Amino acid sequence: MLYLGRQVLGLDTLLPCFGLQVELTPTRVSFLFVVGRQQRAVQPFSDEDASIETMSHCSSFSDSTSLADEAIEDGDEEASQEDYEYKLRGLIDNTLDKSAKVRLCALEGLKSAFSSKILYDFILERRVTLTDIIERCLKKGKTEEQCIAAQVASLLCIQLGSSIESEEVFKSLRPIFKIILTDESVSVQTRRACATSLAVCCYVAADDIEDLHLTMTYLESVFTTSYQKEVQTDCFRNAQTTSLGISTLVAWTLLLTICPPSLMKKIFEIHLTKLPSLLSCGDVNMRIAAGETMAVLFELARDLCDDFEYEDMDYLCGKLKGLATDGNKYRAKTDRKKQRSVFRDVLKTVEEGDFDPETITFGPECMYIDSWVKKRTYETFKELLASGIRFHLQANEFVRSVFELGPPLLLDAATLKATKTSRVERHFYNAAVCKARTKARNKFRDKRADIGEYV
Repeated sequence: MLYLGRQVLGLDTLLPCFGLQVELTPTRVSFLFVVGRQQRAVQPFSDEDASIETMSHCSSFSDSTSLADEAIEDGDEEASQEDYEYKLRGLIDNTLDKSAKVRLCALEGLKSAFSSKILYDFILERRVTLTDIIERCLKKGKTEEQCIAAQVASLLCIQLGSSIESEEVFKSLRPIFKIILTDESVSVQTRRACATSLAVCCYVAADDIEDLHLTMTYLESVFTTSYQKEVQTDCFRNAQTTSLGISTLVAWTLLLTICPPSLMKKIFEIHLTKLPSLLSCGDVNMRIAAGETMAVLFELARDLCDDFEYEDMDYLCGKLKGLATDGNKYRAKTDRKKQRSVFRDVLKTVEEGDFDPETITFGPECMYIDSWVKKRTYETFKELLASGIRFHLQANEFVRSVFELGPPLLLDAATLKATKTSRVERHFYNAAVCKARTKARNKFRDKRADIGEYV
């Protein structure tokens, strides 16, 4: 008890002022230190405690402190994971909200979570619910909501990997994707998103050749309509239908990379002679997509048959050389530059069968892109996963199996921190690369601006 003037303050009144709480029991008095939302009980000292304390050493104190810190860190990780899953459950609930804005934000949140983390167990428990949500958004949502829902469907399959569950997701959503893709009254943005998602889900989940062939037929029905318009320069009616044709062609090329030999022969017969007509399209992105598809076809044909020969090789090489050296001023400078860069590589593959490899670094590992097949696959996953592509290359078993990287490496936090470059190091590296690139370009830069001084 404490006497202050005429007032008598008990422990239960005084101690909360100092951030303490008291528990009174018949046998002992315990104090609780209140820190934020956590409470830690402190037992009263006894004679045994005093004797033990006098015999304690600094080393034992530091060891116990480190163990306590490790226990707190483990607890924090578990708590943060629970909090994260709690937020995800909230996002799933918000996808059923009446407000379109709330549903859109919830879908964006799910898309960000699925692309940046591995959530296999969480998704597996709610697979049916998530599939129903995507189906509802695709059927009843507006353009933006439908596009994001289609992307979430692709990420859902990537999270589940090549399994029975992902196959069920694919078979549930494929009829909806097909209806949207072939419905001309639906917006082009939605049809493009559904074409990409249909191809990715099929790539991940389809285990039957008939499912693969049927999906490719859906995509072919869109871009092959331009095959009858070989004479015209613009193969499509307008820019929007052209963009849809590009998306379906790229999605079809992704599925082309996993075709069995029995399907490949039919594809060569149909498309190798007609696909070059798309190289005359007025849209640079369509020309590039058609050129890259031709490179994939030639690469697969040579892998399938060593003595493969293209009948109209001279005409095709002439067409590719013209695109690789195109200098027409009526086309934008950036378009010409992009086109020349791509078609130089395509021409090299068609004429010589070579490919300039690229190196992708992620953490302590690296991956070599040494073929057009692997490049098409990587570009698709990169576009879908965005900034999360490196994380999935490190931790996602399915993505690693696609690129033949083996099982994920088990690295501790210290190793990961050591392999991560600092911001200053990245700045100096980028500056050095920029300087070297500028020097290399200066050698080939046009010097016509200096000619006038000597005239």
